[in-house]
Parts: sequence; C-alpha cells; structure tokens
Amino acid sequence: MNESYAHGLIGAAKGGDKEAAETIVRENSGLIWSVVRRYFGRGAESEDLYQIGCLGLLKAVKSYDESYGTCFSTYAVPKIAGEIRRFLRDDGAVKVSRGLKEKAFAVRSARTALEQRLGREPRLSELSEETGLAPEEIAEAENASAPTASLNRANGEDGAALEDMLSDIGQEERLIEYVSLREAIASLPEKERSVIALRYYRGLTQDDTAKIMKVSQVQISRMERKAVERLRSYLV
Repeated sequence: MNESYAHGLIGAAKGGDKEAAETIVRENSGLIWSVVRRYFGRGAESEDLYQIGCLGLLKAVKSYDESYGTCFSTYAVPKIAGEIRRFLRDDGAVKVSRGLKEKAFAVRSARTALEQRLGREPRLSELSEETGLAPEEIAEAENASAPTASLNRANGEDGAALEDMLSDIGQEERLIEYVSLREAIASLPEKERSVIALRYYRGLTQDDTAKIMKVSQVQISRMERKAVERLRSYLV
C-alpha cells in the first residue's frame, strides 16, 4: 500500500470511518496471512487466527503515528503477532473437552429433531428427556460450544441485545465483533459467562436462567449486571 495513501486511510479510520478501516484490512490481508502462517499447527483454526490478526491490525491503526518514522506495515506486524500470541495463550484456558463437544452435538441433534417433530423450539425439559442429560449439563455443553452471539441477539425477557447493553463499543470491534466479543466473554468468570450464554445465546429469562444455575433471580440479575460491566470495559 502506498504510504501517503495509507496515511490518509489511517487518519480516516481513526476518525471513525468504517469503510476506511475495512479497506485497510482488505488491502493488508496478505500481510495478516503472512503473520498468521507462523502460528499454524497450534490448535486454532486458521480463519480464527486471521480474524485475530485483523483485530491486531486495527489496534495498530488506532495507535500508529507517522511521526514514528516507520512505515505502517512494519509497525503493524508485531501488533498482529502479539494479538495472535495473546489469543493462543488465553484461549488455551477455555478449550472445549471432547466430552463436552459430544454432549453439545447430542443437544444440537435433539434440538433439530424436536423442532421438526413439535413445530416449535423445544423446552429445556424436553431436551433433557430426549438426550438423557440434566438441564445443567445441557447449559454447560451449549455454553462451551456455541459460536459467539451476535451483538444484535436479544434476550428472552425484555428484548435487550448485547449491542444495546454495550452501546459504547468502538468501530473496530464492530467490524470484527464476533472475535472481540468471543475474547471478552471468554475472559469472564465462569458463572458470569454462563449467565451471558443463557441470557443472550439461548434467549432465556432471568427466572429460567436462575432455575438452571440453581440460584435466585436476584443473584442472576447481579451477575448479569457485573458481566455486562466487564464486557463494556473490555470492549471500549
């Protein structure tokens, strides 16, 4: 990328121009992949590593200053590599066991079969009967294996979405929201992570979430509030 052209895009992206940020990612795709390839074979999917690399690139955009006297690509490489290394280090603590994956597969299969048979979303009790798993096991399996929720996914009580709860998310996180949100959710304490998963992945009410986690609705409300505060502080 021509440096003067790059500086113009970087300035625009820093000013909140989403299209400029997307252009920078697109035109530096080869650079990102060149860094990603160094980390193949370490237990992570290449596409996941690429998306993490995109996050590193956008963080480089945010902190880059041309007065450094370094071309942007040179400055960005260690930022991309550092973000990937951090992901590989932190992600190791949240890897899903084979047993949980098998349970999650059984739950997904049962859910699909029940939806076809009943013509509606199955109840937790029906899933439990179909799979032979306890409600807590179903929640744990779905929490561990579910893809990252969309910021626009509403919960089942008041229609609130994570995007509404985290209204001050920066534009670079919005560009690759599922990567940054995945990292943020993975960083939560286990109980808060479960609350977010049940409330926003599964769309359950606080009462239903409380029954699954065997605590009071008031405790769920407190944990959800704390989790949202942590997510907000992570993502801004």
